[in-house]
Amino acid sequence: MRDADNIRAVEALCIDWMGFIFWPKSSRYVSERPAYLPTKCKRVGVFVDASIDDIRQHVADYALDIVQLHGHESPAFIRQFQRSFVDCGFAAVPRLIKAFNIATTEDLEITKPYEGIVDYFLFDTKGPSVGGNGQQFDWTVLADYVGESPFLLSGGIGPDDAERIRAFHHPKCIGIDLNSRFETAPALKDINKLKEFIKEIRL
Repeated sequence: MRDADNIRAVEALCIDWMGFIFWPKSSRYVSERPAYLPTKCKRVGVFVDASIDDIRQHVADYALDIVQLHGHESPAFIRQFQRSFVDCGFAAVPRLIKAFNIATTEDLEITKPYEGIVDYFLFDTKGPSVGGNGQQFDWTVLADYVGESPFLLSGGIGPDDAERIRAFHHPKCIGIDLNSRFETAPALKDINKLKEFIKEIRL
């Protein structure tokens, strides 16, 4: 999200979290602070193999509530990241999401070293790009996820998937990530599509 009016309109849909991508290679890259930032939902900063200093600076500049790590960040890196907030005198460490690209049951194994270290997992689709491929993976794979960490379902969820979302059940699934298939252009959301979809899945 980058456009102030679009941010306001999405926030008015009573969403829970709103994402801001701080990966320079993304077409949705937020290079400067928008004229408006949401106050009624949590702010999520998305990073890909960024330095601890860079992430910490964005947390401060954007008052981020949650940090999403979408690269190859190791458990050791995450522990160091968390310690750095304490060492620098922050009142709190932001909640953490670790994203994983999933295609098969075997891919779920990579989540195990992160159990108890981050607050949430995000399961995205394996593809040529780090994220935003607009494609779905086979959600039935997640029946084999038996970890303790709650997760977000991501990867190519679009306006025609409301029935599938309502039919998807997993005790650890706490929400869904909506992005590229609800855009009119990168970082610009189609408010009508979002509004109708949210209405359908909340029936």
